[in-house]
Amino acid sequence: MKNYIILLGLILTIVSCKNEKSSISDIDLKNEETNLLAKDVQDYPSNLMAIMDVHGGIVQWEKMHNICFSFEGRGGEEVHTTSLKDRMAKIENENWTIGNDGESTWLLESEEGSYKGNAAFYNNLMFYFYAMPFVLADNGIIYTELPQRALAGKMYNALKIGYDNGVGYSPKDEYILFSEPSTNQMAWLGYTVTGTSNKKSDTWSFIKYDQWQEVNGLLLPEKLTWYTVENNEPTEKRNELIFSKVTMTETQLVDSVFAKPDRANAVE
Repeated sequence: MKNYIILLGLILTIVSCKNEKSSISDIDLKNEETNLLAKDVQDYPSNLMAIMDVHGGIVQWEKMHNICFSFEGRGGEEVHTTSLKDRMAKIENENWTIGNDGESTWLLESEEGSYKGNAAFYNNLMFYFYAMPFVLADNGIIYTELPQRALAGKMYNALKIGYDNGVGYSPKDEYILFSEPSTNQMAWLGYTVTGTSNKKSDTWSFIKYDQWQEVNGLLLPEKLTWYTVENNEPTEKRNELIFSKVTMTETQLVDSVFAKPDRANAVE
């Protein structure tokens, strides 16, 4: 019965992603696009703008209101649904569901202990990796252009990303966005993880972005490959994730999609 409840929630979310009607008018979209064009020039470094343009453009990204994707995780298929404007989210597996209703993160398990890990940390993690490079246009980001750097024997442009205090779950995390000099397409992501330590880390991890798929005018990852690291350099492939059932639309999902079920527990 418990598994049935989680499965039913999974079905309802997928249906919601496909069928919920948008409340945005054409006038709203035109005003939104005009405002974004002004913001682009003022707020983002030119090299980030060039990367986002190759991937479909910040204006097209900002038109979207939800994203859904799935992949085979360690515990089976995971379906990730995110409301892009407020970052309410839901991650569903046959044995557990993690959600964020805009106020707090919650966890629903078919049996106690079904989910292994830190649900609060995982809440938006894969969305953030998947929605590169566009999530690097979020508010509260500090950009630093770095010299070109070699990864796996090839030179790339490099842009470092930091965060203002109080931004996100781990504001001390840092990222480096690596892009192809000839095309400006994203190629690698370097990142550090601070978690709950609140201390900057000198240990870097690396993800390679080398397969893409077009979704509603935007170039999004089809595959992410994590690498083993030696001396803060990627060396060999470690594991990869293949993304499927990807949808991204202008639909505004209703808040009830992300609401905390009665049986779910709030996560610190």
